[in-house]
Formats: sequence, structure tokens, C-alpha cells
Amino acid sequence: MPMKCPRCASTDDRVVDSRSVKEGRATRRRRECNECGHRFTTYEYIETSYPVVVKRNGTREPFDPMKLEKGISRACEKRPISASDIRDLVDRVVSRVTEDSPEEVPAVLIGQCIMDFLHELDPVAYVRFASVYRQFKDVSEFRVELDRLLKG
Repeated sequence: MPMKCPRCASTDDRVVDSRSVKEGRATRRRRECNECGHRFTTYEYIETSYPVVVKRNGTREPFDPMKLEKGISRACEKRPISASDIRDLVDRVVSRVTEDSPEEVPAVLIGQCIMDFLHELDPVAYVRFASVYRQFKDVSEFRVELDRLLKG
């Protein structure tokens, strides 16, 4: 399907620059319209088939990157973490989960992967996510996680 120039709607353009983005799962192309000279950017994404997530209780549901982004965003609220950082983290989790194209992936693996990346990004967001993910029942469980974090 030909690209249309956003300015003049011409489909006659040329690619000026191409580069891989999103850990190789997309291509960013800088284009120039041959009619009006306007430059614009397009992204081409590799279509990914996601695995089925096997939850702790044994139920299965489709893998949903938006659900990951929502949970990670909640853990990162009021922290100095940009939306771009969150999207990058989601992309890293998706890459790891779909790495070998498994048909099923345990939810535990996804949660651990998120915690690993959050631990690198922001300790407070990590503890927030861990407290919900590990279902801390009282302050003592929270304290054990904080002590483990402080010991490094």
C-alpha cells in the first residue's frame, strides 16, 4: 500500500533514511514527497503473534502488551519516569516474552521480567509493582522486600 504525503496526498515519494527501532521489531523510514518536497516519517511494524498467558490459577488469556503498560504505568506514577521509558520497558518485556515464540508463557515469568527491568529503572516503582504482584499481606512482607532491595 503506497504512502500518502500528509501535505499534498501524493503517493510519489522516496525513502531518505531507514533505521531499525523497537529492538528490531519495527523500521522507521524518513520519506520525502517528490511532488511538494515535504518530509515525513513512517513506521513499519513486524506483525507479532503473542503467546497465551497461563495465570497462577491455571486459566489462560491472550497476551496483552497494553495490560503490561497499564500495570507498569501505575507502579511508576509520580516518579521521574517518562512515558517513553515505560514504552521502552514494555517493548523489552514483550521482546523477552516472545523471544523464542512460545505458544504459552507463565504469568510468573512475565511478572519476574517486569520486576527485573523495574529494579534497574527505579527502585520505588519496583517495590510498588512487587507489592501488588507478590500480593504483600502486611507491612512485614513489605519490609523484607525493602531490606532485600537495600542490601543490593
